Amino acid sequence: MFNHPGVGAVNAPSAFRTAKNPLAFEFDRSANTHIRELLRHFGLRTSLIRFKVINALVVADRDGHGIGVNGVHAFVESSSPELSFVSVREVLKRLGEEGLIVLGSDKTYRFSTEAMELLLQSPRVFHGGGRSRGHIERA
Repeated sequence: MFNHPGVGAVNAPSAFRTAKNPLAFEFDRSANTHIRELLRHFGLRTSLIRFKVINALVVADRDGHGIGVNGVHAFVESSSPELSFVSVREVLKRLGEEGLIVLGSDKTYRFSTEAMELLLQSPRVFHGGGRSRGHIERA
């Protein structure tokens, strides 16, 4: 049903009803380029839940702190209530196994040094800004 041209969401604006419109997905792809590159560097495939979990970590880092499983789940749940706590926990576990994030003694997650360096290299979204603690800032 979903693979047929012209079949789309009933309530979606007409410009976004089919995948034939190249602008339909342009914004999301360009906004997540840095996350795609980060996941690719660590040998991980992209997925919606990984994007959302990494975005939660970015927001927490901008605020100057790590974030626990409950905080990540609350962030993810605010935009995708169908994603479970267990799913978020499994994504965090996998990101940690691959070295993208680290779990601190305070039970909060932060980006690893290598991941932080990669994020700071993305000129479109992040820059170093000279902050000594390695926090991400918006360009």
